[in-house]
Amino acid sequence: MPKAVAESKDPTLDVETAMILAGAELVIGLDEVGRGAIAGPVAVGAHTVWPGTTEFPAGLRDSKLLSEKKREALYPLVCEWGVGAVGFASAEEIDAQGITAMLGAAARRALLALHEAGVPVDRAVIILDGSHDWLSPVLRNPLDVRTRVGADRACASVAAASVRAKVERDVLMRDAHEAHPEYSWASNKGYGAQAHYEGIAAVGLTELHRASWIKTAV
Repeated sequence: MPKAVAESKDPTLDVETAMILAGAELVIGLDEVGRGAIAGPVAVGAHTVWPGTTEFPAGLRDSKLLSEKKREALYPLVCEWGVGAVGFASAEEIDAQGITAMLGAAARRALLALHEAGVPVDRAVIILDGSHDWLSPVLRNPLDVRTRVGADRACASVAAASVRAKVERDVLMRDAHEAHPEYSWASNKGYGAQAHYEGIAAVGLTELHRASWIKTAV
């Protein structure tokens, strides 16, 4: 029997190029970071690809496939490669309105930052990683949003967005660790690691915790 072909972990610009050839003026990749954390914001990165783009930084991959050291080395190269932004939604907002709505809000904030930087967001095709369009419900004006499962691995624009979001969110969580070292956020970045839960048991919750996500003993 023929051997199964392993799914490539290296992105390409094939999807973006096909969209541009089909008439898109530009393509914007989006990806989220921090959806499953119990503390800190959720972040959505955005990265723009223009017609004529044929290359991207060597070693670029979905942020989850890169070490922290590699992500941070790639970050300035991604920023030089194209225009991008990261939007955030706070733990307080997530508690009040839910994670899905706040994914959309963070993405909208990233797109507004691109608009303010001169990117014609309203004329872009937007690639959203996954199968669920959580962006369109929060938009005041409709955009051309296309979901794609595995886009963070397949599409260079989405991989770049994931690196932007992960690095910028990590910076926020390392800074938060300085004020709240009890939770080991420098290492776990707000996710539910054992050391994080031990900190909650010892000193309780902070304003950066998603309180509605955490069950503590009464």
